[in-house]
Amino acid sequence: MIAMQRLRTWVINLDRAPERWAAISTQLQRLGLPYERLPAVDARAFTPEQRAQLDEQAFRRLHGMTPLPGELGCYLSHVEVMRRHLDSDAEFALVLEDDVQLTERLPAALQGLMAHADRWDMVKLSAVHSGTPQPYLEVAPGQQLAVMLSRCTGSSAYLTNRRAAAAYAEGLLPMQLPYDHVFDQGWRFGLKVRMLTPTPCVHDEGTPSTIGTPGSGPSRKFHWTKRLSTHWYRLRNEARRLAYGLTETRRERQAGR
Repeated sequence: MIAMQRLRTWVINLDRAPERWAAISTQLQRLGLPYERLPAVDARAFTPEQRAQLDEQAFRRLHGMTPLPGELGCYLSHVEVMRRHLDSDAEFALVLEDDVQLTERLPAALQGLMAHADRWDMVKLSAVHSGTPQPYLEVAPGQQLAVMLSRCTGSSAYLTNRRAAAAYAEGLLPMQLPYDHVFDQGWRFGLKVRMLTPTPCVHDEGTPSTIGTPGSGPSRKFHWTKRLSTHWYRLRNEARRLAYGLTETRRERQAGR
């Protein structure tokens, strides 16, 4: 059994998406994981204070496209989870978006990660890109904790400790990039950012996103001549990711000897 007094699970869900809440609830009940709902920040009802948390000029410069209101809503929802985690007495927070698919491997993964809590601060449990994982510790049968050397977007499932929650609550705002482009920057926040491979949760590409809007596809992206600052930022960011990943991989493998 997972030591539930050490773990709290929050599921981010819009009030206007009850079908998603029903689907994720069924999955969590099947796995025997207690959970609670966090009402997502709805882009249709932003307060002036919430709107002010977007640095639109920086977003355009770094991401090369116009921000969607739903991206800010998603971002603020994840920040709110961090605040609730810090307000609770839980050591760890499992953060889920309501369209994630959970596999039977998740409970064992959580047990294993909590048993090796000194080896991570945030662990991605789902992934959109491979991340080029460098495994260094098996935490459950067939599941290894790994450092990422390349981009691994998506934020549909991850585990944090209180150190990570404090760093995120203090350092994530204002929003300058989509949430999943920022929170895995371990070098920026001074955190041990990791992933579990293979991931015990799956990012559901088949469920329509509640972030986007009709016509929010390629037309959002600026012409390449207006994306030079974006390309430069991404080049530097991936260089930092690689340097961080290589350093962390070497340190973890030396610790395991």
